[in-house]
Amino acid sequence: MESVPQDGKTIGEIVLRGSSIMKGYLKDEVATSKAFKKGWFFTGDVGVIHPDGYLEIKDRSKDVIISGGENISSVELESVLYKHPRVLEAAVVAMPHPRWGESPCAFISLRENETSQKGDVKEADIISYCRKNLPHFMIPKKVKFLSQLPKTSTGKIQKFQLRAMAKTFQVTEKKSTQINKEIPQYHVEGHEQILAMSRL
Repeated sequence: MESVPQDGKTIGEIVLRGSSIMKGYLKDEVATSKAFKKGWFFTGDVGVIHPDGYLEIKDRSKDVIISGGENISSVELESVLYKHPRVLEAAVVAMPHPRWGESPCAFISLRENETSQKGDVKEADIISYCRKNLPHFMIPKKVKFLSQLPKTSTGKIQKFQLRAMAKTFQVTEKKSTQINKEIPQYHVEGHEQILAMSRL
């Protein structure tokens, strides 16, 4: 496989193979065929390799937003949103964009306190906050406020519900062709297993 550069910036999917890797999912050939390709197990986690060889996990591959050829980690964007003093919960998913293919959409529930009033934090406030703390391509094109985000019984945010909502949102832009990238990969060989990074 072709290597992803060790620049700490290029995001790739982490793939593994070796004697300690499972052979497949029990009685689920479909899931097994999706996860294994040419002997490699595709973990679904994505990350970057730093110049010193350190692997930093960034996100789940299904949650990465590809906007105009830029790979945006929803986790990184969410971590910035959580630093806003009024944000209680935050989740970022992809929404359609006519020029860039996808763009970030943030769902937020607000923290209430003794001085807060309904409607005192607006979409423009959150976007302005993001402009001060994020690269321009990571800034959400839409911010949707909810009283609470949908969760499982264990408290995990159900992003599939938010993705369904975000698909109905629109950004008015001129149409253009979405940029596609090839998928080179990165290898690190250890004693018993091999790890690779497949660029998104």
